[in-house]
Amino acid sequence: MLRNSALAKVALLVLITIVLCIPLAQIRGLIDERGGSQLQAAHELAASHAGPQVVVGPLLVMPYVERWTEVELNDKGQVKARIARSKPMTHLVFPEKVDLKGRMAPQERYRGIFKVLFYDLDGAWKGSFPAFDPAALAHTEKDSTFELQPPVFAFGLQDVRGIQGAPALRLAGETAKFLPRIPGAADGSWLARGIHAPVAGAALQAWERREPVAFDMKMVIIGQERLSIAPLADETTTHLTSTWPHPSFGGQFLAVQRTVTDSGFEASWAVSSLVSSARKQILASQGGRDPRAAGAGQADALDSFDVTLAQPLNVYSQSTRAVKYGALFVALVLMAAFMFELFKKLRLHPVQYALVGLAIALFFLLLLALSEKVEFWLAYTAAAGASVLLLMVYFSAVLKGWKRGVSLAGYVALLYGTLYGLLASENNALLLGALLLFGMLALLMIATRRVDWYALSGRDSPAPMSGSMSTAVPASA
Repeated sequence: MLRNSALAKVALLVLITIVLCIPLAQIRGLIDERGGSQLQAAHELAASHAGPQVVVGPLLVMPYVERWTEVELNDKGQVKARIARSKPMTHLVFPEKVDLKGRMAPQERYRGIFKVLFYDLDGAWKGSFPAFDPAALAHTEKDSTFELQPPVFAFGLQDVRGIQGAPALRLAGETAKFLPRIPGAADGSWLARGIHAPVAGAALQAWERREPVAFDMKMVIIGQERLSIAPLADETTTHLTSTWPHPSFGGQFLAVQRTVTDSGFEASWAVSSLVSSARKQILASQGGRDPRAAGAGQADALDSFDVTLAQPLNVYSQSTRAVKYGALFVALVLMAAFMFELFKKLRLHPVQYALVGLAIALFFLLLLALSEKVEFWLAYTAAAGASVLLLMVYFSAVLKGWKRGVSLAGYVALLYGTLYGLLASENNALLLGALLLFGMLALLMIATRRVDWYALSGRDSPAPMSGSMSTAVPASA
């Protein structure tokens, strides 16, 4: 029945396709495993070098002491004692204007065979702080007084190991020197990691005279892939350029202007404090309520604008997308081979169908292995070429004719070319995939529209082809 019934053969091919989904699933699991190894390599480089950077600042941190007298009464309500109390406090002064101009130079670092993208931000910050009014300080105790201390210039950074060299800072036209950490920063707050410079000289005099304090800072920062900037000033403007041609812009504020070409990108932001909650989030974290708790320290827990130097072709995501079409490709190739068997009155053994399907499945494994060593397009070309060549040789033998083998191999090459088009066109992948399925179904229906399937199922067995794995049975038997 299997040899003489077309419907039985179709049922068997469906079963073979289902069985071949097992190696395809194992290949997909291997792709996920290798992709996880790449993420682990990125984490290891972040631990030993620098991770994604979140810039918080600059701003002024002014420590002060609030003092008050606590009255202790006796049982008769008379004053028993007067006890002097005090507690250290911190006041944050946000800038009026911050203008950042920077250049992000991409760097590629390796952990084994895995490549991780970094950048060098060569940035220049300019701006000013408003005149300070002690009346802005809020009393937490009745009839308390304040003992003011000199402020410090603070610059918060997610990973201070990314600071390269000695940053240059000028306050009110005079050079200032940076020191580690930010005094007065609460543990777990956005200011817990960073650097500071004491405000002294002309800057301190202007501060005490309640005059604005200008600053000019230059710094080189290394980060991994993503740069996030929190807009803390009344007006924050940023202009970034890079030679990396594949940026990804994110955060709560998109660039007002951006230009992306093959030679790099250029982007500008202009953000007002009126539309940003960054200041409130910084103050909340200083008060012990860490806004990063819900986001596990990620930049999306703080209002920011981001730019990421994205990898244009992640070989593991591309391989995952490719193997999703594995079962469909196996089915389409087996269907084409069955059409040859049907119309050319040939006979193919189920083992031959299984070998053809396995060759298609191994294409995805070969693609993964090669893409870790060479460019993805080159790996895809080599894997597809090897698969097409193998199938051409095999089909030429089992279909008894090199023209048949070449034509069927050309059909497989067309499928591989279509798949690459699906992978390269992420925005139109669904449309192209739907058109491919519709086109193949339409072609199959048109080609078999006059086929009498009942007659084929009951027709006599065709004469066996020499070299076929099937054996003819004499009628007398």
